Amino acid sequence: MPLYVIAFPNFDPVLLDVGPFAIHWYALAYIVGIFGAWLYARMLVRSEKLWGGPAPMTAADCDDFVLWCTPAVIVGGRVGYMLFYDPDFAAHPFEIFQTWTGGMSFHGALLFILLVEVAFARWRKIPFLSLTDVVSAGAPIGLLLGRVGNFINGELWGRPTDVPWAMVFPDAGPSPRHPSQLYEAALEGLVLFVVLALLIRAGALRRRGTITGVFAVGYGLARIACEFFREPDEQLGFIWGGLTMGMLLTLPVILVGIGILILARRDEPAGALISK
Repeated sequence: MPLYVIAFPNFDPVLLDVGPFAIHWYALAYIVGIFGAWLYARMLVRSEKLWGGPAPMTAADCDDFVLWCTPAVIVGGRVGYMLFYDPDFAAHPFEIFQTWTGGMSFHGALLFILLVEVAFARWRKIPFLSLTDVVSAGAPIGLLLGRVGNFINGELWGRPTDVPWAMVFPDAGPSPRHPSQLYEAALEGLVLFVVLALLIRAGALRRRGTITGVFAVGYGLARIACEFFREPDEQLGFIWGGLTMGMLLTLPVILVGIGILILARRDEPAGALISK
């Protein structure tokens, strides 16, 4: 045990009570994350310089897509959690609608968003990978805030440790643990956002799929790295050979990201197309 343990702040997960309604920090994280990603997407599509010409989608497209994307994030996250992380799902399938009980999965939300992106891109005649590039660019905003929400709730804590910044979480027993939620917020959120932003400034949007591929690979590597510090879900434990469910679900994301990057390398830059 470390000589000094940082006390967990013991946040109240409820930000505000308004009569029979309660506004939770975690719900606010989702709202602000989606709102921030939407504003960022509007900024990106308005800059012809970043695309080497007119963007393949408009700010109005961003406005409409966020109306499609929001329910996909919520429903997909909940469905994914029940399917991937609840081994007794078949015994109580209607709990899938009880979002207030907690339990959301990034991988479930990702699958639902991809389906929505396919439909929206076909409807608006937008290149699919251009749409996913814009969505991927803003996704780390939501990931950062979501992990901060997990920290405020005192959930998804890390494994026992003796590092100087270890914390004792209220429902995790007496052992000091890694604040793994903050590790994920930093890597999956802040660091990944900065990397993607720098690539965008360097012209990465001109090759369709580059930002999508880097996001998939970057998120995957960050998630797997953080899983080594995060306590496996109690109801699942380690799945196979010391791997967690989060690791197993993330491996295909990395492989798909690598495939997209290979395709992106073969795509002719928008600036070259315009100059011909």
